[in-house]
Amino acid sequence: MKLDQQQTRHTFVSTARRYLTLGAAALLLGASLGVQAATLEQIKAKGVLSVATEDSYYPFEFIKDGESDGFHKDVIAELRKYAPFKVNQDIMPWTGLLAGITSGKYDAAITGAGVTEERLGAFDFVVPVAPEVSHYIKRADDERIKGLANLSGLTVGVQAGGAQLARLTQLDAKLKSLGGSLGKVVQYQSYPEAYADLANGRLDYVVNSIVPANMLVKERPKVFAVGEPTSGMGFIAWPVAKGNTALLEYLSGFVNHLRDTGKLAELQEKWLGQAFDNLPREPISSVEQFKQLTAQ
Repeated sequence: MKLDQQQTRHTFVSTARRYLTLGAAALLLGASLGVQAATLEQIKAKGVLSVATEDSYYPFEFIKDGESDGFHKDVIAELRKYAPFKVNQDIMPWTGLLAGITSGKYDAAITGAGVTEERLGAFDFVVPVAPEVSHYIKRADDERIKGLANLSGLTVGVQAGGAQLARLTQLDAKLKSLGGSLGKVVQYQSYPEAYADLANGRLDYVVNSIVPANMLVKERPKVFAVGEPTSGMGFIAWPVAKGNTALLEYLSGFVNHLRDTGKLAELQEKWLGQAFDNLPREPISSVEQFKQLTAQ
């Protein structure tokens, strides 16, 4: 493993729930201390919407030949045609992205963010653009893992601060119901690093959303295999600062415009492998609403 990979990741053995509670508190503190995000009125007045996008979450967003590519590149191109203002985009690692919204540096994140109960304390989410269900990914030749029960005590890799980390509490509950427990968790700056360690045997499995998991296996079927779901239903949606209602409604209207014109289905099929017709048409702004939508 390269030295820079060792320096950019860290591990923890304490439960994911404790880490997430602290992380959610930090987000809320950042929101209270940071510069307030621009309202839609202010964005229109200055003529610029500032958005952030992750640099490595294939197929939603990734870098190819030094340029951004993926599902959200095409979506942002559509937004630039739709909006009466300029759309400025910064591309960055996931670990600094949400903080950019809570600080007011960015108005929204147009990226493959998963909606979680913890994040709903600091953010509202635009109408979803894809479903999000966590699955485990193993090495294709690993005969030890035949189902969820076999994950007990094994080492899992996830992205630091990502929705998959939040949903490890659901996997832990599933394993406990089967008489097991969640093993060591290793957090990574980006999923390509986690996949590399999985392929090299430094991890036993990785947990990620079903869309990127399926794309990974499609491209490398002899190396990786997708297993059972490790969480319940969820959504990929764009976060905006809590209470920035007019901007939330504007971006949701844009997503619904893409749906109504058939463009969203076209881009889903191009990048995500299929269209998703039954996603909510309303933004998500509370834990209660999220639970109802996911039937938790």
